[in-house]
Parts: sequence; C-alpha cells; structure tokens
Amino acid sequence: MARWRTEFVILSEAKNPFTVSSLATKGMLRCAQHDNYFHKISSRGKTMKPTPKGWPRISASIYYREASKMIDWLCAAFGFEVLIKVEGEGGRIEHSELTFGESLIMVSSEKTGERFGVEQRSPLSLNGTTQGLLVFVDDVDAHCAHARAAGAKITDEPKVNDYGEEYWADRSYAAVDPEGHLWWFTMRVRDQKS
Repeated sequence: MARWRTEFVILSEAKNPFTVSSLATKGMLRCAQHDNYFHKISSRGKTMKPTPKGWPRISASIYYREASKMIDWLCAAFGFEVLIKVEGEGGRIEHSELTFGESLIMVSSEKTGERFGVEQRSPLSLNGTTQGLLVFVDDVDAHCAHARAAGAKITDEPKVNDYGEEYWADRSYAAVDPEGHLWWFTMRVRDQKS
C-alpha cells in the first residue's frame, strides 16, 4: 500500500480576507476571499487543484435544533466568527459559515433526508454524537477558562498528551456544547522528530 505525506502550504495571506455582499433580490449572502487558499502537494510530486478561495480542503457541517442560538454561542464561547448566515422561514438557519482562523465550519438547523437521503440531526435528537471536531488554539488554558465561563461542559480538563519522543505532544481539553457536539481544543507543545 502506498504511503502519502501531505503538506499544506499557504500560498498567500490577507489581513482581513473576507468580504460579504448581499444579494438583495434573493435575501441571500455571497462570500469572496482574496488569495488565501491551501494547495496540497503529495510526496509523489502530484499536485491537487487549489480549493476555491476561502475554503479549506475539508470542512465539516454540524446541525443543531436551535442553530441560530448555537451560532451566537459558538462565537461567544469558542471564538468563531460568522461569515454567512442564511435564514429561512421562522428564523430557521438554512446555511451558515463560521470561521476560526483559516478554518471553516457550516452550521444549520436539523434537516430531514430529502436532499442527501439521510437525517441531519443534532446530538440532542440522536442522544449521542457521531463526530468530534479538533481545533488548534494559541492558549488552551485561557480558551478553556473562557469556554467554561460561557457554559461549555468541560469533559476533559486541559492536560498534556504525550505520545512518546518519536511523536508529538499536545496540550488539549475537550468540551461539549449545549446541544451535545464534542469539541477538542489543542496546542502543540512538542513537534514530532523528523
């Protein structure tokens, strides 16, 4: 089986890369990002096409019963910023994009399977969760204190996870948001030996 080594290279940066303009006739939003995207290079020398501007290679979608309230909570507790928020009837969130540094997640209200053939549910509806999201932060302890003060349930207190000298070491904590999504926040404290 072939083994691949992946490197992500920032091709350019912009101080405030996001601009949002309104499509007044449809009441929807459009996003444009200026020349800040990632390019994947494999160890075999093959290059993948760049992602659309403003989009990382992988972006998660998460669903909430009360998506509008949870968007505000994610911004206040974890430090996300709203890039786009599209509301439907009765304030239902049809689509939103939240950024954290160069990362992007999509948040929306729960949906039935008419579009993708599967239910898209909050952990509250599932009585459990099916995924966890890992976010790198600058200061795990300060981030944890802020999240706790905002009402996050801390399920794993900040601690160093050391996988041995041939690997890396991180300082991390885990939190569950008010609707049950699992989040890990981490910072690197020792890089892997080359």
